[in-house]
Amino acid sequence: MNVLNLDDFSTEEINQILDLAEEFKNGKQVDYKGEKVIANLFFEPSTRTHYSFDMAALKLGCKTQNFDAENSSLKKGETLYDTVKTFEMFGADAVVIRHVENEYYKQLVGKINIPILNAGDGTGNHPSQSLLDLLTIRQEFGKFEGLKVVIVGDVTHSRVAHTNMKIMERLGMTVYTSGPEEYREEGTKFVDLDEIIDKVDVVMLLRVQHERHEHSMIETVEEYHKLHGLNMDRVNKMKENAIIMHPAPFNRNVEIADDVVECSKSRIFKQIQNGVYVRMALIYKALK
Repeated sequence: MNVLNLDDFSTEEINQILDLAEEFKNGKQVDYKGEKVIANLFFEPSTRTHYSFDMAALKLGCKTQNFDAENSSLKKGETLYDTVKTFEMFGADAVVIRHVENEYYKQLVGKINIPILNAGDGTGNHPSQSLLDLLTIRQEFGKFEGLKVVIVGDVTHSRVAHTNMKIMERLGMTVYTSGPEEYREEGTKFVDLDEIIDKVDVVMLLRVQHERHEHSMIETVEEYHKLHGLNMDRVNKMKENAIIMHPAPFNRNVEIADDVVECSKSRIFKQIQNGVYVRMALIYKALK
């Protein structure tokens, strides 16, 4: 089973993955006894996604290989396909791939004969991140239908935002976006953060992705934080049971104030923990 884009999964299948992740969280044991190998091929920097996939594989009793793009034959002109095919020939049982190119996987499907788990493609998709976000929300509210979410920040360049907006709406949630006008996306419910913050159940913040910008952001750090950042004054206006989320890495005192990162409403580090359980579920289903 490939995991490339959540559009490929029904809502029932998505809930089944979340159920399986919850089982792993509650102690479900699977041990491949070192007989399966997961190759992590990251062509972009990553901490949480890369090493939570690695940890997930290890917890399932798999061995892992972690590709070092900076010291690889990419420097000699090797193609993505040839790199991935090489790991298949090494004997990997599945590959986890992050790549700068949107929908990079289209050049691999039908040619690579082991499961491909998409760990992020350009500004397009990030299925495992969305699934861990959904797991965190479901643990909190026990449902998706009727919940309201505002995604704040660099929506244009965020694969997390693009994947979440689609799947959340499919599951019956209402999704708003907010942030600088330059990141406004056509077709989204764009709102002022201060006008919506007391009405939503989830405030999801995004990092400004400087590496994907041709020019630096218009506002200074101080201006951005004042206009669009989540500080304690804004937190105090949130609904009593509302939660704060962020895919991380986060820039403290830019999109989120330092004292908000681990406040009582924050679920940011819980998301990181849930990432291991979700990725265990995905690897397990892929190997089956």
